[in-house]
Amino acid sequence: MSHYEERLEKDLIDIREQVAIMAGLVETAVQNAMHALQTGNSKLASATVLADHPINRAMRHIDQLCHKFIATHLPSAGHLRMLSSVIRANIQLERIGDYAVTIAREALQQSAPPTGPMSSELERVGNETHLMLRQSIKAFNDLNPEMAKATMILEEQMENDLDIIYSELMANDDRDAVTSLLAIFAVFNQLKRVADQAKNLCEETVFAVTGDTKAPKVYNILFIDEDNSCQSQMAVAIARKNFPESGHYISAGRQPATELNPVMLKFLDSHGASLEDNAKPRPLDMTPLELTTQHVIVSMQGPVSAYIDQVPFHTTPLEWDVGPVPENWDDAGIQRLEEIYRDTAVQIRDLMEILRGEGAP
Repeated sequence: MSHYEERLEKDLIDIREQVAIMAGLVETAVQNAMHALQTGNSKLASATVLADHPINRAMRHIDQLCHKFIATHLPSAGHLRMLSSVIRANIQLERIGDYAVTIAREALQQSAPPTGPMSSELERVGNETHLMLRQSIKAFNDLNPEMAKATMILEEQMENDLDIIYSELMANDDRDAVTSLLAIFAVFNQLKRVADQAKNLCEETVFAVTGDTKAPKVYNILFIDEDNSCQSQMAVAIARKNFPESGHYISAGRQPATELNPVMLKFLDSHGASLEDNAKPRPLDMTPLELTTQHVIVSMQGPVSAYIDQVPFHTTPLEWDVGPVPENWDDAGIQRLEEIYRDTAVQIRDLMEILRGEGAP
């Protein structure tokens, strides 16, 4: 190894060591903030708020080291990839430090520690978040893409769990507890953000080692209507035809018909947008946990709230009133079906381009 190569490796190791130190400060901040909240320790909460200043200084120092490294070594290939990951990880860690400060400030606002079921949920989600953060930091420090990939799986489950918790919080009608509930809601939100940034850190680990970038997100979309015999089924067929790689599409109805509309099936076949062989009307009987897995719920007839009492917190409800199914299947009825098909296709195109960008597969 030449002197230049030795200097390059040494400078890169120095940067990674500084990231490891900063990551340790951030992990401690999150742990202390949660402990202060759960125990009512105002001194620890205040200390956690102040501890954000060293984290910010560490972030600026790492940023300066990275810019100096670029100016000195003009890195390429693997070294450039590593440095790009470090720069992004530096920002992610600083943000996690900010989330810890927010939790600590919420702890300072509380007259007493949380009690009851929500206290147990806070402890559970806090422990899960800390585990995910610790593993993501270790994966990044050790450049272990396999650990990073395994850790990323935890974030999706946590998001589903939090949706259930959010629904329970919003269902609480104790007006005297509103302030406390809002504070707990804010803490859960900060923990979710910590988990998101931990996942991002894992993605940087994978990129730094393998060069693999984050795979485009595939969206779960549920189409609903009254009997699931025509409009919602048509929407699924159109989405699968035009955007097969961008989403997972399903449909359901409040009072499902006994069979699919035969005219609609023939119409779809003529447009090259056929349904699965075993497709049939299905009831809208998804559990709250199953609903949380849907990124978007689209009603083809009326508001989503007419079908689902409580839309999950992270699910987006949309209302596409495409009009009623024709009662008669004469030329005018077929023309009306054609209009429903075109309107639905346009709205699906617009939705998928918002979610995935132009040229969504």
